[in-house]
Amino acid sequence: MLSNKKQESVQGLYNPLNEHDSCGVGFVANIKGDKSHDIILNGLKILVNLDHRGAVGDDPLVGDGAGCLIQIPDELFRDWANNEGHTLPQPGHYAVAMCFLPRDDSAREIAMGHFEKFITAEGQQLLAWRNVPTNLEGIGTRVLESMPSINQAIIVRDPDLTDQNAFERKLLAIRKQTLNKAREIGGHLSDFYMPSFSSRTIVYKGLLLARQVGTFYDDLANPKTKSALALVHQRFSTNTFPSWPLAHPYRMIAHNGEINTVRGNVNWMAARRHSISSDLLGPDLDKMWPLVPHGQSDTACIDNALEILVAGGYSLAHAMMMLIPEAWAGNPSMDPKQRAFYEYYAALMEPWDGPAAIAFTDGLQIGATLDRNGLRPARYVVTDDDLIIMASEVGVLPVAEEKIIKKWRLQPGKMLLIDFAEGRIIDDSEIK
Repeated sequence: MLSNKKQESVQGLYNPLNEHDSCGVGFVANIKGDKSHDIILNGLKILVNLDHRGAVGDDPLVGDGAGCLIQIPDELFRDWANNEGHTLPQPGHYAVAMCFLPRDDSAREIAMGHFEKFITAEGQQLLAWRNVPTNLEGIGTRVLESMPSINQAIIVRDPDLTDQNAFERKLLAIRKQTLNKAREIGGHLSDFYMPSFSSRTIVYKGLLLARQVGTFYDDLANPKTKSALALVHQRFSTNTFPSWPLAHPYRMIAHNGEINTVRGNVNWMAARRHSISSDLLGPDLDKMWPLVPHGQSDTACIDNALEILVAGGYSLAHAMMMLIPEAWAGNPSMDPKQRAFYEYYAALMEPWDGPAAIAFTDGLQIGATLDRNGLRPARYVVTDDDLIIMASEVGVLPVAEEKIIKKWRLQPGKMLLIDFAEGRIIDDSEIK
């Protein structure tokens, strides 16, 4: 059974409370932040080499989904804008909303109008809609039956928003209102989904096999598509109905494993509605509820939680430490200040716990962390030409041994972070 919607009701032996997954996740990045098309190609190679981590149904052309998250390829969109007669502002002054829309023409127009209403209401400008070029060769019939219309909305930043972070917060407010209201209205609007909406990153994903991602999306094969990072994921979900929206990466993370506490985490987020405030988000925060909608996958939920923390002013690493703390209670070897940090935030937020390896990025940094028990593997390699390759297993990207300057693995509760502005790897002890 294939559907664009997650199966939320109990049917026979199926219960949505038992959804788990064990996927393939990895990334490649240039530590100095140098963008190239080779990074995209290497990311797609990692994805293909993680193919065995993905589920395949009775039809060998149907899997659980795969995808790739990259930085906004400005050269690609600038070339498109010039060809279409549009004036694209400088990078950081426009955003791209990757949209899965209804295939029916009238329903799609309604969904697009619904989105545009919130764009205008929040003072931003829609430059144009772009049809995402795709290649359907080799895509399974059952996948095509559930395939949405894939379009991108190009949004121009309000000149009054002088800061790109403020623009990102406004984009979050627009997306939350659009999708929450679409979910509430239902009907054709319930098929509306945004894999990404940012001025920094973009997600190309779908109900695809690992080898199909790079051929399905023509953008990923275009030499003008350049990025300093490529975060990839191949999904294997043991108790979930596959769908286009449930493929990874999500907007900030890709995840191997499961968050066992997700039901309580989501309920606690909802329970704090009247005690949460943010100077940065201001009145926009009240427009975004529910911050973490019910009925999503565990990865989608923690992705929602991470983005609201980052939008509220926490650094990416700080927010991840709050969500997935290491084992601090009763740990005499931990620095007292570090233990005090975890103890303080334990009073503010429950840990999102479970066997998990999570790779995360905001387009400015990329990193990975393990749960406190370290039950999911994450290994990485650093080369002498400033590449870092991290994945749920070794050997995902062939590298000559003489080029490797470091091989290591993430340990329980530890974090790895690459900062492109500083052009270096920040290890766990320095982060914390």
